[in-house]
Amino acid sequence: MEDRIVAPQYFSDDADEAGLRPKRLDEFIGQDRVKETLALFIQAARNRGEVLDHVLLFGPPGLGKTTLAQIVAREMDGSIRITSGPAIERPGDLAAILTNLTQGDVLFIDEVHRLSRTVEEILYPAMEDFALDIVIGKGPGARSLRLNLTNFTLIGATTRAGLLTSPLRDRFGVILRLEFYGVSELQDIIKRGAGILGVQIEADGAVEIARRSRGTPRVANRILKRVRDYAEVRADGRITAQVAREALDFLGVDRLGLDVTDRRLLLTLIDLFGGGPVGLDTLAAATSEEAVTLEDVCEPYLLQVGLLARTPRGRVATPLAYQHLGKPAPATDQTSLW
Repeated sequence: MEDRIVAPQYFSDDADEAGLRPKRLDEFIGQDRVKETLALFIQAARNRGEVLDHVLLFGPPGLGKTTLAQIVAREMDGSIRITSGPAIERPGDLAAILTNLTQGDVLFIDEVHRLSRTVEEILYPAMEDFALDIVIGKGPGARSLRLNLTNFTLIGATTRAGLLTSPLRDRFGVILRLEFYGVSELQDIIKRGAGILGVQIEADGAVEIARRSRGTPRVANRILKRVRDYAEVRADGRITAQVAREALDFLGVDRLGLDVTDRRLLLTLIDLFGGGPVGLDTLAAATSEEAVTLEDVCEPYLLQVGLLARTPRGRVATPLAYQHLGKPAPATDQTSLW
């Protein structure tokens, strides 16, 4: 699937987003409950001279899980080692990472739900006892050796908390959910990003970008950079509401933040299947997209804004979807199918 400007996943074009990331909790905009909880536990750990308990951050992509992990490491005066579940293929890979951690370090594992079972079992004693159990030899002569590790904090991030095994989930002392952002919070993020990028932006221009950013800071910052390009080439460089609207229309992002892929999904559901219900695999085949792409990338936001519904019989377009796309509402009441 092509890199979509409204997709919350990290793309290579986002490599320079690190400069837009806040460095401290008091600079982090939004997620007030998460920030308050982390601040309390960080202060308590610092007062006792201990490492922070292991933290699990879950929620849709692009909401700041990696940024929060880096902030935690900074607030705890430690270093951070960043990896991901798919990158740790063998128990030896995890052992090499753990044995190179120093006191108070943070190990951040993105997509922690994708750890293999054998790697996950090595992680259990590391999280509970800060120890690593290694089996030396094979057969009757095999023996177990326990290596002590320095105290560290594991921060796991996942977009699919339901796929975590119970033994792994239970070993996290702090479990926090990140929610989609409101327009006012995204407006503040956009204005902060514009200041860092040296872009002149009016309040109405920031609001227009925020409304089409799908509640996701990563999308907001990505759109801001593309609107900046448009403003520099086709306007005077200043982002007004009018310039923002023209730029986003040019990019194919409508007033609700939907792009061509989202609209194709809804139009296929309405035009070919009468609004549903229709199964995910059938919908994926009809739109020439992978089922996992529709489920993980498109559907969460369409569900959030009320354009799509999941029913036991399949996906259904809501009356709001018909209204948004300018389609006549069906004669039958779709809610009877839910």
